Amino acid sequence: MTPPPQYTDNHPIDPDEYEEISSAEVDRVVESLESLIDSVSSENIRAYLNEAADNVYSLIYDAEGHPHSPVADNADDECRGEAA
Repeated sequence: MTPPPQYTDNHPIDPDEYEEISSAEVDRVVESLESLIDSVSSENIRAYLNEAADNVYSLIYDAEGHPHSPVADNADDECRGEAA
């Protein structure tokens, strides 16, 4: 398995930066993985593909299928901080 790239466009990856990922891309990738899962006969490979699909899905969606809201999450943290 290939490790993630350490450089993007010949620039080091800054851990403080983040990559915006669209829900449309996540939906497309998860749909492709599900299609691939259906075509695989190996239970081991199917388990890895299911895990990959779950990981990609969780980049955008929470357990209930609602999009993550970083603004709301930050607001909750700020409220907790002010109340403490």
